[in-house]
Amino acid sequence: MYLRCAALGLFLALSAFGAQAQKPLPQLDRKMPGPRTQVLVLGSVHLSQIERTITPELLQPLLARLAAFKPDIITVESLGGEQCDLVARHPTVYLPDNLSPYCVDTAPAKAATGLDVPAAIAEFHQTLKDWPAQPSAVQRRRLAAVFLAAGEHPSALVQWLQLPAGERHAGDGLDAVLVARLEKLAASANESYSIGARLAAQLGLARVYLADDHTGDNVQIGDTEAFGKAMQAAWDAAADNVKANRAREDALAKGDDLLALYRFINRPDVLRKAIDSDFGAALRDPSPQQYGRLYVAGWEARNLRMVASIRVAFGERPGARVLAIVGSSHKPWFDGLLGQMQGVDIVDAEKQLK
Repeated sequence: MYLRCAALGLFLALSAFGAQAQKPLPQLDRKMPGPRTQVLVLGSVHLSQIERTITPELLQPLLARLAAFKPDIITVESLGGEQCDLVARHPTVYLPDNLSPYCVDTAPAKAATGLDVPAAIAEFHQTLKDWPAQPSAVQRRRLAAVFLAAGEHPSALVQWLQLPAGERHAGDGLDAVLVARLEKLAASANESYSIGARLAAQLGLARVYLADDHTGDNVQIGDTEAFGKAMQAAWDAAADNVKANRAREDALAKGDDLLALYRFINRPDVLRKAIDSDFGAALRDPSPQQYGRLYVAGWEARNLRMVASIRVAFGERPGARVLAIVGSSHKPWFDGLLGQMQGVDIVDAEKQLK
């Protein structure tokens, strides 16, 4: 009799657990002490693709709104040396031609510092453990050189920009080649540098965190030509729905009010139309091979892994204020996935940019 009752109790418990497991993740943080983590996801255009010069002055109103958020941690959509080192070791899994555009060349920094990517990553992690509140110029130059060797170029620029102008010279691991590279990065329109690194330097942060990931979107497509045609047909079918918004975005990108551009592309209604005309259209693809679903599978896997990297970035900083800068098409996924994390609140980007 006891065994029967025990078995029945176990059955009921497992049944209840099974029913609960099918529900959305419960809110476990209602009685959590301490401040909640605040995450602001900034949807961005890819500034380096705009056919005009993007000066720091044009970005200043946007940077001022972001600085007012007072982030402790900034993440950007760039691929780090650690992942580039990984994919280089597995060329049969990750095709080099697909990923090489996202990976920076660390050979010049290795020649100057003697550090390969794993050694440089180990050094910068150790250095940051004891990073002083007021680093010397020598320390900043050395850390910039190590970041370059690690493939962490945005963080190298963070250190370079915090040097007084007279201290921006070769030495402590930086040679003339690396100095020239840093100066080129300082002039880059790429938002990882022009927004992420500049804001981090302005706020006195030691680094930015690289959150891009392409290990999950290498979906194997048998007939790439047929895939491309199917995707283009899907997007063409949805083009009218987003035509007005794209025209507005293009007009704002050509103007001098880039804050207005960022306000526009971070509006929920604009984001909804944008992703429906891209990923929604793909899911409506009628091809027998279901190419659209393969495309969305890669996209969602990439977002999951990027969000995981961001979660790791603030994992040891409960209650931090986090700014995640990413292409605007990622923002709905970032808001949704990060918003499920315990102890995390998503900040309204529209309100922050007012």
